[in-house]
Amino acid sequence: TTIRVWSAADGAHLCTLEGHTSAVLSVAAGLDGTVYSGSWDKTVRVWAGDDGRPLRTLQGHTDAVLAVAVGSDGTVYSSSRDTTIRVWCGATGAVPHVLPGTGDPLAGRILAVGRDNKLYA
Repeated sequence: TTIRVWSAADGAHLCTLEGHTSAVLSVAAGLDGTVYSGSWDKTVRVWAGDDGRPLRTLQGHTDAVLAVAVGSDGTVYSSSRDTTIRVWCGATGAVPHVLPGTGDPLAGRILAVGRDNKLYA
């Protein structure tokens, strides 16, 4: 239910992100320092990376969020056991579209975005 943030330079604990109501399954960092996390609680949470402040909760999946990825343009992608991939506007949380999954609830465990913003799942 929590995410700990450490300094890679010296190992100092910087902050703890708290807010999910179930286990966290994935974490991704945006280029702007924003942190995104996916959980069994079916949500993607958005955090300020500098101090851990919760910024918003993205809701829409009907099952656990298995993976989260962030494109270079700030678009956020989340895959879920509900077999869908949601595409979120990183700035507003709006969902421009939902991509169909493979039908396998565990297929969404891996999600990556290339520099050209192509999505790999």
